[in-house]
Amino acid sequence: MKKFLLPLLFVFLFLLESLFVQYLPDQVFGHNWMLSPHFLFIAMVLLTIFVGKKQGLLYAAIFGLLFDMVYVEILGIYLFLFPFICYLVSKIMNILHTNLLIIFLVTISAVALLEIGAYEMEHLIHVANIDFTSFLHLRFYPTILLNAAFILIVGYPLKRYFEKYAAVLNGE
Repeated sequence: MKKFLLPLLFVFLFLLESLFVQYLPDQVFGHNWMLSPHFLFIAMVLLTIFVGKKQGLLYAAIFGLLFDMVYVEILGIYLFLFPFICYLVSKIMNILHTNLLIIFLVTISAVALLEIGAYEMEHLIHVANIDFTSFLHLRFYPTILLNAAFILIVGYPLKRYFEKYAAVLNGE
């Protein structure tokens, strides 16, 4: 049963993002912000950091494809971005020390890279219909704040869970 907890966690976060967007009011704090939760992606980044590149890239590819199939009209944007950014995170964490501040900053940077990458890909194929300045003010900054709050709330419990998972994988 324990081997199914990790996939269930990722499925739960996948569904939570959809529910969060569905039940979020149009006007948030008096502004017409476009908040984009990346709870699933944050968990993938933390999995990559604490468990390993192999598991992180596997889950990133699977859920990137699923994310594209369910939420995006173009197949391939998140299928490419999720694993690519997780790979970059794995390389960055080989250089940096693993402490909570560094993990927070790397994870927020990964979310920022995901947002800008998705916007640029959509802008390149003429799907995005807002200019970059409007994107920054209406979507990017509010999304970074939302996901930073998520990391602060669930980052440490996810860290503990992934460390235990990694210990089980390594036979400790």
